[in-house]
Amino acid sequence: MGCFECCIKCLGGIPYASLIATILLYAGVALFCGCGHEALSGTVTILQNYFEVVRGPLDSLDVFTMIDIFKYVIYGVAAAFFVYGILLMVEGFFTTGAIRDLYGDFKITTCGRCVSAWFIMLTYIFMLAWLGVTAFTSLPVFMYFNIWTMCQNITAVEGANLCLDLRQFGIITMGEEKKVCTGSDKFLKMCESNELDLTFHLFICALAGAGAAVIAMVHYLMVLSANWAYVKDACRMQKYEDIKSKEEQELHDIHSTRSKERLNAYT
Repeated sequence: MGCFECCIKCLGGIPYASLIATILLYAGVALFCGCGHEALSGTVTILQNYFEVVRGPLDSLDVFTMIDIFKYVIYGVAAAFFVYGILLMVEGFFTTGAIRDLYGDFKITTCGRCVSAWFIMLTYIFMLAWLGVTAFTSLPVFMYFNIWTMCQNITAVEGANLCLDLRQFGIITMGEEKKVCTGSDKFLKMCESNELDLTFHLFICALAGAGAAVIAMVHYLMVLSANWAYVKDACRMQKYEDIKSKEEQELHDIHSTRSKERLNAYT
């Protein structure tokens, strides 16, 4: 029975709200980073095979260099939010009331309150950043959706002679002309290939991952705000207990002094 009670206390000490937010954050970041990385690789294949875009010199800033930069950014995002999720979980453990009941009362310092407030501000900034990432990720989804729709309706656009010009998307300079028209063999091969369909759906998954990260940040904000309010109330309660203990000690000292005076007067 003692072991059972210990297990119940341990389970009660887990910050479930922070745990759910952390799982959602890790899932969203993993989905965004993994699918985004592979979607960028698929974009490189499509540009080289069907639009015949050639990689420029190493010192030039072209679309392939930008894609490589985005890949390195994805690596940094994955590592940074893995660490940040651990930090938020640790903060959740320290502000869980069950942990305090299990290990006894703890002294709430000004530093602890500042750390909670700092996490709230940092999480709010990250939430805004993920909103920007979500909006940015929707751009390639929209571009690929247009191409994918044209491929799904080849018979409808067969006589229209529509062209996909990369200059419209800002991928290449205005002096270059890299386009694929609906009546060409390259367009038909691109529509029949697996790269287009796979890259399109990978970008959709990356967009879903960014959205999940936004939801996780909002969840974290709610958890951190509740934890900060708990720490603030606990600090007030601690001050009240200190004042009450001091007053009781003073009353005890006064009562002891009067008792001694009465005893001396009696003797």
